[in-house]
Amino acid sequence: MTKQAYGRIAHRHVQVNGVRLHVAEQGRGPLVLLLHGFPESWYAWRHQFAPLAEAGYRVVAVDQRGCARSEQPESVDAYTLLHLVGDVTGLIRELGEERAVLVGHDWGAPVAWTTATLRPDLVRGVAGLSVPPLPTLGPPPLAEARERFGEGFYQLYFQRPGVADAELARDPHATFRRMLFSGSGDFARDGGPRAWVVGEGGTLLDGTVDPERLPDWLSEADIEALVADYAEHGERAFTGGLNWYRNIDRNNELLAGLAGRPVEVPALYVTGDQDLGAALVPEEVTRLLLANLTPRLYRRVTLPGVGHWTQQESPAEVTAALLDFLRHLDG
Repeated sequence: MTKQAYGRIAHRHVQVNGVRLHVAEQGRGPLVLLLHGFPESWYAWRHQFAPLAEAGYRVVAVDQRGCARSEQPESVDAYTLLHLVGDVTGLIRELGEERAVLVGHDWGAPVAWTTATLRPDLVRGVAGLSVPPLPTLGPPPLAEARERFGEGFYQLYFQRPGVADAELARDPHATFRRMLFSGSGDFARDGGPRAWVVGEGGTLLDGTVDPERLPDWLSEADIEALVADYAEHGERAFTGGLNWYRNIDRNNELLAGLAGRPVEVPALYVTGDQDLGAALVPEEVTRLLLANLTPRLYRRVTLPGVGHWTQQESPAEVTAALLDFLRHLDG
């Protein structure tokens, strides 16, 4: 596909590790690779494209395997953290680059942190949004989650074959409205950030709110864009992303020998003080993780009133933090 004129976002597909991945791209210069979370797509970075491109960077956001406009491998086993890291390293090469700055949000953060840990030769710097680096590289074993939050914890709910898949795909508009609002700082103000726990006999969305009015940072056009990104997979729209969760314990087995390995490249961490991740990783633990696992941490940024959808809820502040980090990397 021929790129659109410089200054606009161009879309195309690339083949990486046998999987067809959709990428959105803008600008020229050193590569900045943006990695979304669940349930998101390249569109989660819509506010960061133009400012980073105008600052002299080649900005690429990928729909990671199984998500949005990218291909969904059939096997659940094809979604381990090692597969996702392999996609990042393969994509850097496919884009004709030797190194990149990685920026990951939500699930994209463990992918970014782990890539930087395993392949520091390919990573100039790494920024994690909402999820700090973890000793286990990815989320800890499900047994720990069960002990802390009970059988209704959302990561355990996602393990049931086909259950969350069908629930979330039944009405994608409602799914995105409910999940984005209920993970936001707007929702958390009514009681603080809290982990998603499914009540006995209930569903994930039972514990969310469908707002009468969307918050200022999210529009109906944004919801439509996300629905359109996921539309081609039909009833399996969310299965690829859910399969990431279905490999949590396998990830811990595969990466056990690397547990506790630090991230040796320059790092940035950005989160909101109303992020639901705070219910999963308390502040005192986050401070220890950053101290022990990011010896070259440049800066930590905490955004007041911001929930889990960091770069969407507070785009100007996140973009400013990224540009400041990129200037630091460039000397």
